[in-house]
Amino acid sequence: MSTVLTNVSKRYDSDKTVLSDVSAEIQTGEFFVIVGPSGCGKSTLLRMIAGLTQISDGEISINDKVVNDMAPKDRNLTMVFQSYALFPFLSVWDNVAFGLKARKNTSQSEIEERVNDALKMVNLEELKDRKPRELSGGQRQRVALARAVASDAKICLMDEPLSNLDAQLRIKMRQEIYALQRKLGLTLIYVTHDQVEAMTMADHIMVLHDSKVQQIGTPTEIYKHPANEFVASFFGVPPINILPATKDTGNLIEVNNDFKMEVDQQVPNDHFQVGIRPNELVIEAADELDANASIKTIEFLGDEKIVYIKMAHNNVEVAAIVASDSEFKAYDTIKVTAKNNYLVFNSDGVNITKSVEDVVNA
Repeated sequence: MSTVLTNVSKRYDSDKTVLSDVSAEIQTGEFFVIVGPSGCGKSTLLRMIAGLTQISDGEISINDKVVNDMAPKDRNLTMVFQSYALFPFLSVWDNVAFGLKARKNTSQSEIEERVNDALKMVNLEELKDRKPRELSGGQRQRVALARAVASDAKICLMDEPLSNLDAQLRIKMRQEIYALQRKLGLTLIYVTHDQVEAMTMADHIMVLHDSKVQQIGTPTEIYKHPANEFVASFFGVPPINILPATKDTGNLIEVNNDFKMEVDQQVPNDHFQVGIRPNELVIEAADELDANASIKTIEFLGDEKIVYIKMAHNNVEVAAIVASDSEFKAYDTIKVTAKNNYLVFNSDGVNITKSVEDVVNA
């Protein structure tokens, strides 16, 4: 039992393709996150799964049944919107019960049991008589979650449900949504532009960009083995440093004409790029003769510092993470090198880095 997307596309006219050939299999009971920058088609894809937007090509099946032409109410799923979509004139209890009351075949006793159980799960029992205007943002979000839980649908769609909350509340709600999904065994399809939400909550992540799927994988696969430069750059704070490189001699490559690295794989003869995470860069104080970079600014984050650096060549800027007690300061001249942990991208931006297994078996 699963939700399967097969070559799903969406076009609004001949010149505007929103999504192209999206394929994925979402297993029953998994937390599946769709992530990407604004305008990449995330919400459109979610609305097509819900039946709120008609697909142009392809096929969507839920539990082995093609649902392309099926009405939203018949797809046995529920949706939590970014704006919560609560009725301002109804109480918390009535908002949660609204969908159940609309069903002809749900008894009053069953409605009361489901609503009360849902409110208990999200800790809103004491607020059941309040109107939405009397609630905080986090409480309104819980009402929307309770409404989804009460429906008893096994597939729940969420469209950037935490984007209206402050940073601290987002962290708390991430934990609550994850715990609730695990407790109920829901298939949860979750849309966000926040890579931290995706990495901390998902079983599998779909990365969308330029109307196409860039990669589908576990958070570990997405972070450690990105398919291309875009995926590598989208995940990680600060983002990965991507620098131009050329072949040198033997196993050495010249990175941005500033420093050399030893690599354990074949690299292209022409242009290629090297991706180095900020925690893999090494910086040390150096005089002007030995320096290959200078410090622009430093951000203090408590247990570490992010150092923003301008390299000597090509106006390239990079970021490095150092210990919080380091004594670097802005405008210092420094020498930048790197540890032996890197990604190699060809001229098309595709990740061609050998895996550890490939290197061992070579």
